[in-house]
Amino acid sequence: MVQTKGPGAAGPLAGVRVLDLASYIAGPYGCALLADLGADVVKVESPEGDTLRKYPSTLAAESRAFLGVNRGKRGLALDLKKPEGLAALKRLVAKADVLVHNFRPSVPPRLGIDYAALKAVNPRLVYCALSGYGETGPLKDKAGYDQVLQAMTGMCAMQGPDEDHPQILYGSVVDYYAASMLAFAVSAALFDRERTGEGRAVDVSLLRSALTMQSARLVWAEGEPRAVARDMRSGGVTGLHPTKQGSLYLSANTPHFWAALCELAELPELASDPRYDSVRKRAQHAAEIVPKLRTALAKRTALEWEACFGERVPCAASRTVEDMFDFPQVQALGLIDTYDHAKAGRFRGFREPVGFPGTRLSTPRAAPLFGEHSREVLGEAGYAEAEIAAMLEGGAVPSAEGR
Repeated sequence: MVQTKGPGAAGPLAGVRVLDLASYIAGPYGCALLADLGADVVKVESPEGDTLRKYPSTLAAESRAFLGVNRGKRGLALDLKKPEGLAALKRLVAKADVLVHNFRPSVPPRLGIDYAALKAVNPRLVYCALSGYGETGPLKDKAGYDQVLQAMTGMCAMQGPDEDHPQILYGSVVDYYAASMLAFAVSAALFDRERTGEGRAVDVSLLRSALTMQSARLVWAEGEPRAVARDMRSGGVTGLHPTKQGSLYLSANTPHFWAALCELAELPELASDPRYDSVRKRAQHAAEIVPKLRTALAKRTALEWEACFGERVPCAASRTVEDMFDFPQVQALGLIDTYDHAKAGRFRGFREPVGFPGTRLSTPRAAPLFGEHSREVLGEAGYAEAEIAAMLEGGAVPSAEGR
């Protein structure tokens, strides 16, 4: 178990400095992904702190969501509305590689931290603005949140049984996908900088991310009516099914998987019936097939069927996320590690979203306390201890005690 990550950290982004001014999930988690790849990420919080810290949580000392979204970072608190706070940020920008924020487009110019202002400080800076709806257009200054974008972009309508009964997809799927897009875009911009020597602005939004997730649905052929099925659900056998105990997800679309399912479920008559010899046909005849299949599945539990089908039929028993902490495959990949946190204590959490064979990435540090590393980070930027003390006294560098 490692609690700190120094200059010798492993990973393809080791040596890259990221200033994370974002809050909530998408921006901060995108920066956590960069930290996972070895970047030195400094979370810069306002005097109020990240709103996610205040979210309801069954952990008493710290928000569970904040801990999960902000691993691998150091913590700095700055009041950018004070001249000394803004000056400190610009001094950090001068030596940084990346800055990420999720302010609405009208806010950075007002604070003096828009791309033009910070490019003048550091022409090599990769400046990533994450917003709800993008940097231009009629909705650019509208607040955007995960489930707002789900509802707007058709995801809720598609998730429900029909257009009139939309359903939310829980788990902040748009936020987490936007975080991946952020890490992808920033990494690409850093690569481009190696060729050009210049940084660039990067525009990531929840709207772009919600639509990117639905690229297979966003195909409208010439002459097609508006009301045309756009989902990728194969129908029929594919889906969740009840068993003797628990639910089992089955995906048996290819001929050999379908044959194996029929064999192991002792339904040979389905395999030999030409009416069911393709995915499309099985979807058309689902009303005939599914009752027979579910009668067979009722003979065993979901876990027993999972073991029975093994590698021959793609399937999974429905589990809770708690089951993943000790799940053999998760353990084999080393995706859970132990963290120490000054307030929350010791906890197990996720690590290493991507693997680099032959390289074991350093275990990231736990999410920082509010302003936990302010003195450390400002000292690295060249501030003397007396200057830091003066900024603490004047509120340009807020302290946890003053919150």
